[in-house]
Amino acid sequence: MLLASLLLLAPLAQAAQTILVFGDSLSAGYGIRQDAAWPALLARRLQEKGLDYNVVNASISGETSSGGRSRIDAALATHSPRVVIVALGANDGLRGLPIAQLRDNLTEIVASAQKANARVLLVGQRVPPNYGSYALQFHKAFGEVARVRKTALVDFLLEGVATEPQLFQADNLHPTAAAQPLLLNNVWRGLAPLLQ
Repeated sequence: MLLASLLLLAPLAQAAQTILVFGDSLSAGYGIRQDAAWPALLARRLQEKGLDYNVVNASISGETSSGGRSRIDAALATHSPRVVIVALGANDGLRGLPIAQLRDNLTEIVASAQKANARVLLVGQRVPPNYGSYALQFHKAFGEVARVRKTALVDFLLEGVATEPQLFQADNLHPTAAAQPLLLNNVWRGLAPLLQ
């Protein structure tokens, strides 16, 4: 009788649901300790709030949207996430890669995650204004993908950070450890409603 009771309770004790962070060096914690990067801070915040999620950071420094598109299906199959945070595109922008390519890749990444029954948060990026009209088109692409795929959107990962030079490492590209709580707050605004 006791064994039967324990077997009935087993499904209730399943592992936490997974949040997959799928990004580039801005999410991989380039140049800082891994436990200081915003995905690690996210894991701590979830724990503090008693939310039963674990965080898998599948971000790779230097990753483009094309690279992400090529590996999303394997990541989904491996981790079976409930939520996917797509934070790619910054490297596409810095290299001036075609906007249509960025849009197509992000659309496919989001669609793959949705087909795997994950909720998706798309995190927008910007490039410096000296990129001219490309800068505007680049930023707009994220909103367009979010609209077409009907998914949540954070306007800009580096909101409140991009204009503060002291929050960047010596390369002027990668945020310092001190900037990571701000990045987390930007992501959290879009993520929190998906955790209900």
